[in-house]
Amino acid sequence: MRIVAEHLNYTYNPGSPFASAALKDVSLTVEEGEFFGIIGHTGSGKSTFVQHLNALLRVPTSLKKYRKKRKSPPSDTVLKVGDFDLTDKKTDFNALRSKVGMVMQYPEYQLFAETVFEDVAFGYKNFAPEKPTKEQVEGAVRDALTIVGLNYDEVKEVSPFDLSGGQKRRVAIAGVIVTKPEILVLDEPAAGLDPLGKQDVMDLLHRLHSSWCRTIIIVSHDMDEIAENCTRVAVFSDGEVKYVLPPKELFTHSEELLSLGLDVPLTAKICMALKERGISLECDFTTEDFLRKALALREKEGCV
Repeated sequence: MRIVAEHLNYTYNPGSPFASAALKDVSLTVEEGEFFGIIGHTGSGKSTFVQHLNALLRVPTSLKKYRKKRKSPPSDTVLKVGDFDLTDKKTDFNALRSKVGMVMQYPEYQLFAETVFEDVAFGYKNFAPEKPTKEQVEGAVRDALTIVGLNYDEVKEVSPFDLSGGQKRRVAIAGVIVTKPEILVLDEPAAGLDPLGKQDVMDLLHRLHSSWCRTIIIVSHDMDEIAENCTRVAVFSDGEVKYVLPPKELFTHSEELLSLGLDVPLTAKICMALKERGISLECDFTTEDFLRKALALREKEGCV
């Protein structure tokens, strides 16, 4: 499913002294099949944007209580996810949420059931258009746990709170993907993990991307994670989209990103340091490509 946002605005506490504009005329398209990254400093609007994608936050015109004010111009806001029009109050938002899975930061904190099976099955039962059979629920839970790397028979009757931190996160992700959403959105999916744990999570996301969810969107502060994994990246700042580029092009703007209060990948920092010494090294900012080209340059010129 393709995501199209045009002229999207959102204000927290509108009409009050505490009103805060979180999104300002945001236009952004995410194509089906992308592994898309969203970056930005705290308060930049990135989380507000992704929460619109499965209607955790709603466009005002989609609310049942919405009444168009007299003489007000028609809204030019567009927000579509596949065939779902998220500006229309007649949209089936429950069906939308089964197609757009949302994994919050530290998803293991969302675990609540007595057993792993019950926790993962909850989403499947809740979003099924018709009451599923026992066999259908069991099959869906088994598939979801298997794809995240857990043994169904070993963990199904275990309390999720007795699992390791990494296992808890996998169970929480399984509880979201059990409906087989076409789009999976994750807010800081590797937050709080050590380097090996981060790599395990990213490997899982690529596995899901290749066989389970057509589109993956990650919100992250980890620029190395973004450079290594994403096809394109949107940069949010003060509620606006500043850039939408592939990582290879985006991180050539390292100085501009730093001026926005963002970090850049370690490879980009090294390239900047080399440039200050008169050494030009062009790469796609992944570790593998950087090392290959740095070693080739060293062998050729002996200058790295």
